[in-house]
Amino acid sequence: MYTPKHFEENDPQILGNLMSGFSFALLVTAQHGTPLGTHLPLLFEATGANGMLVGHLARANNHWRQFDGGTEAMAVFQGPHSYISPNWYANDGLVPTWNYATIHAYGRPQVIEDSIETRDILARLVKANETDTTGNWSMSRLSSDEIKKQLKGIVAFRMPIDRLEGKFKMGQNRPPEDVLAAVKGLRAAGHADAEMVATEMETRAGRS
Repeated sequence: MYTPKHFEENDPQILGNLMSGFSFALLVTAQHGTPLGTHLPLLFEATGANGMLVGHLARANNHWRQFDGGTEAMAVFQGPHSYISPNWYANDGLVPTWNYATIHAYGRPQVIEDSIETRDILARLVKANETDTTGNWSMSRLSSDEIKKQLKGIVAFRMPIDRLEGKFKMGQNRPPEDVLAAVKGLRAAGHADAEMVATEMETRAGRS
């Protein structure tokens, strides 16, 4: 991923928070020179040098057949992003841009054969996404037969992360007056992603 130095993000906690908070990822491998991708929720776990990703996909999706523990994959996590209008800047002569946060996580996925571990991964994924708002559903609501039926239709996997690339393009290349002016414009835009980008820009401007 092309990442100018001022947009690099290497803090493990920040990267882990984004992968957890924006867990619906694109997992990509290449087969005979042809890219193959699956969109799926992944659970980030802070274990090992760079952490681990676990998830599952439909058994009918042949992508899992590449998860042999040796074939490299890239998981792409897209965080908040928003258009930045030149009209918002304090200075003239500038052009539109797009601010965003994203992570590329690289590793070698490996299929999990054990049904007990597969069930545990499903339970952890559910727990990570259920809240008081959704009613805190759990797999205990299913009978043993229902769970066995579901397990037959999926393939679970783990992917220890070999390396991480984090890019937070949040106006670090602009002077403070332009950053704060863009923050004001984003907040006036009135949508969730713009508000998150504004907060991130403001936070990073405060660190400099």
